Amino acid sequence: MTAVLVLEDGRVFHGIPYGAEGETFGEMVFNTGMTGYQETLTDPSYHRQIVAMTAPHIGNTGVNDEDPESSRVWVAGYVVREPARVSSNWRANRSLDDYLKEQGVVGIAIAGTRALTRHLRERGAMRAGVFSGEALAPVEELLERVRRSPRMEGADLAEQVSAAEPYVIPAIGGKRFTVAAVDLGIKAMTPHRMAERGCEVHVLPAFSTAEDILALNPDGVFFSNGPGDPATADGPVEALRGILAAGKPFFGICFGNQIFGRALGLGTYKLRYGHRGVNQPVQDRRTGKVEISAHNHGFAVQAPLEGRFDTPYGPAEVSHVNLNDDCVEGLRLVDLPAFSVQYHPEAAAGPHDSAGLFDDFCALMESARGRVSAVAGETPLAGRASGTTAVRGANEEPSVTMGAESAKGRESVGTSTRGNDGA
Repeated sequence: MTAVLVLEDGRVFHGIPYGAEGETFGEMVFNTGMTGYQETLTDPSYHRQIVAMTAPHIGNTGVNDEDPESSRVWVAGYVVREPARVSSNWRANRSLDDYLKEQGVVGIAIAGTRALTRHLRERGAMRAGVFSGEALAPVEELLERVRRSPRMEGADLAEQVSAAEPYVIPAIGGKRFTVAAVDLGIKAMTPHRMAERGCEVHVLPAFSTAEDILALNPDGVFFSNGPGDPATADGPVEALRGILAAGKPFFGICFGNQIFGRALGLGTYKLRYGHRGVNQPVQDRRTGKVEISAHNHGFAVQAPLEGRFDTPYGPAEVSHVNLNDDCVEGLRLVDLPAFSVQYHPEAAAGPHDSAGLFDDFCALMESARGRVSAVAGETPLAGRASGTTAVRGANEEPSVTMGAESAKGRESVGTSTRGNDGA
């Protein structure tokens, strides 16, 4: 049997069907991770993207029911080099090929994933289509279909992957904080990481307003990762401006970082081919520390890399940069408890260098609670620990980011039972 991958610029790759047969369209991107393919497939941020894996062997560990980041596969299509002939892992309950067929994901196995990756690095991410079975036709006709498909620029996708109704992830152990998490395409591991630290996480739909969020009287607010062009996300930007005006501690990841940037008055732009994988070096501009981090983004924030800049909420600065291309990887407000990062500290599978960012968020909430208690004449509690993770005291400065991104009616998030072994 034959399958064809057709790129928008006319480049064609021939291979064999992998997963479901038919046709699919999306933005052609590549992921450099050598592990975590199940998490990649189920990450809502990959909505409307065809993902090529640069690792040569995919499917070796099969598929299990513990590792998905949501309840379904979100990638539009899948490209691999050498599919595993046999799955071998004690947790596997089916093969990746069978899983893709069950989910209706059209894929292709080609010998030239390296050539494809080099092409995308030189020409940039572009629209593409995968065709097999009855969808096959002359290449000229397939290319025309690809060029009629929608672009990622201008795509407003967050509400397509967000929860339809609010739901709650309870704290693990004793409850310490209430967090309102706006779901722009949230991964299951993210609220799990907060729950491990004693946070009761109220996950809210992408269309939630500042009034909806503040009605929960949360100790902190979180904006998640998600798909699409941040330039279209006017609703979440307006909601976040209300949160910042209210002075609530804020933490954003990935798409949440881009929303934070826009709320501060910054612009965003599309990267040539994006960052997708688990091996990106990011430097904390204040400490000089370098962390290896997991990424999945095709857009970035435009901001001055040196010095502070003015915003409607006081001075701000770029807190982290990517050492490969100087892309903005983090932002922070100087006088308000708000920060964000472009990468994924919840990374599963992936490096755990940045997991302490969740501790920093908890420290901000503790500090804010301490200030409120002091105003009320109470004695603030500091330095408490929850579960297995110790949190800094209220009078300590978070070391990384701050100084002076029920599942009822939900398709994009499942409940994770993983620990640290699960991008």
